[in-house]
Amino acid sequence: MTQGDIAHTTRVVDGVLRARRSQRAYKPDPVPRSLLEEVLDVASSAPSNSNTQPWQVHAVAGAHLAALGAALVRACRDNTLPPSPHFPDPLPDEYAQRQRDFGTTYYKTLGVDVADMPSRIRQTEKNFVFFGAPVGLIFTIDRRLAPHSWLDLGLLVQNVMIAAAARGLGTCPQVSFARFHPVIARHLAFTEYELTVCGMSLGYPDRDMPVNQVATPRRPVHEFASFQHFADP
Repeated sequence: MTQGDIAHTTRVVDGVLRARRSQRAYKPDPVPRSLLEEVLDVASSAPSNSNTQPWQVHAVAGAHLAALGAALVRACRDNTLPPSPHFPDPLPDEYAQRQRDFGTTYYKTLGVDVADMPSRIRQTEKNFVFFGAPVGLIFTIDRRLAPHSWLDLGLLVQNVMIAAAARGLGTCPQVSFARFHPVIARHLAFTEYELTVCGMSLGYPDRDMPVNQVATPRRPVHEFASFQHFADP
């Protein structure tokens, strides 16, 4: 590649990475299966330990998506499944503060008071109908594998989001689905060893919706990275 090619590629890739946002409002336009397969095909170039490729992706649309969403909302309201420990309790202060800051910004954008629990619950339930997206993705892993294989799946999930964004699609990764594995496994006829890791809403985002314009701050590099024995400053 020439220096010009490298510069152009850098601008394009960096632009896609920096512009990606979790999208929580979608247009009803269907996503062609061929386009989704293209996204997944590109995403499958993700690396994995010893090329084990420890992932399965279940794509759901149409009436099947509506039925799954309805079942998940019912399960959320019933609240009989054990909680899924996404975070330790208590969450260390550093991370808890960023979580609180996000919640404040998120609910403010929605016009919801953080003390208004009924409105917050209604917003939470939108997770389980994939925020109205025309495509729902469920990512699973073989439960017999060690935790390190979850990194491999995470690399695939990131690739899906970036490949989708490059094609004008929006996504929202959602770990909240993990708690409802029994419901999802029944609807999607999982194999014995499949375990739900996360879901993802995918579709054409409604970019005019304020919730899709939320930009969360990122830590500067000097806060999370250290550099040893570099000659330049």
